[in-house]
Amino acid sequence: MVKLAVVGAGGLVGKRVVSILDKNPIPGLELYLTGHSKSVGTKVEYRGQTLRITKTDSKLLRKADIVLLCTPTQASIELVSLINGGPVVIDTSSAFRMEAGVPLVVPEVNGHEVFFHKGLVSGPNCSTIQLVMSLYPIHEEFGLSRVHVSTYQSVSGAGYRAMDELEKGSFEQITAGSYGSREDSGFPHPIAFNLIPQIDGFDSEGYTREEMKMVNETRKILGIPDLAISCTCVRVPVFIGHSEACLVETQKQPCIETIRERLNKFPGVVVMDDPPHQVYPTPLQCQDTDEVYVGRLRRDLSSNNGVLYWLVADNLRRGAATNACNIVRALVGERR
Repeated sequence: MVKLAVVGAGGLVGKRVVSILDKNPIPGLELYLTGHSKSVGTKVEYRGQTLRITKTDSKLLRKADIVLLCTPTQASIELVSLINGGPVVIDTSSAFRMEAGVPLVVPEVNGHEVFFHKGLVSGPNCSTIQLVMSLYPIHEEFGLSRVHVSTYQSVSGAGYRAMDELEKGSFEQITAGSYGSREDSGFPHPIAFNLIPQIDGFDSEGYTREEMKMVNETRKILGIPDLAISCTCVRVPVFIGHSEACLVETQKQPCIETIRERLNKFPGVVVMDDPPHQVYPTPLQCQDTDEVYVGRLRRDLSSNNGVLYWLVADNLRRGAATNACNIVRALVGERR
């Protein structure tokens, strides 16, 4: 019997973790749910049982075999310091991703690294997960020379408040014809019917922290510390689902049909690529699914070794909850 404690079980990601484990259970797993004061006492249906979310208590967490943190960065830092040396911790926040000795894991890509943990395993940024799952099979076949990606990230990546802001702002714009950004919205500009080319703060070079997360995390996961990669991250008025426009330059001359075949065979990736019949992935199509979807595969007209494609995934499931559950599966020795 493996005792798994999910912290933040009432949040956007935590709820999906429970749902995934309910529909696709891990044999011998005993589940405990904890959360913030707002969710404490909430009843959750799981495998024919009714579980209650209890208040997060570090003493109780230390009795678990695995603790899965679906918590903000600062909360993760505090909890890891309190339960250090006890259960194995899987953290979905950005707190420990780039720390030396902490595996940053996407099981389909570098799952073997989970077994080299020292009590802590980190899950990558949602937009990084879907990117590396598309890059890895291309890298295996042709090698990577350069990557540029532009992201179109949904508001759910910023939490409940951001989703509420999009809903209210859209309603106001449609009914009243005007809409101003609220001070507590979390966005620097109105998000309804708008695009914001900023996610998180800027550094001295003009890149946002979100953009640099993708750069550094991708290099670490793929094991290519000198990979030439850059990105532009944009927040878009979509509730759930991150999209990415990718330009990949390979070391060897690429073949689109071979890339399509390798992507389609790669675990967790689905190719939806028939543009003449309007077949390509969109956020609405991909919502509430656990796969990464690739479409619009084509040669880059400006580069002999360039490939372009469009990438979509549910950021709350594939980009967080599904990846975390797959890390749990790896830790308990299950092979899917």
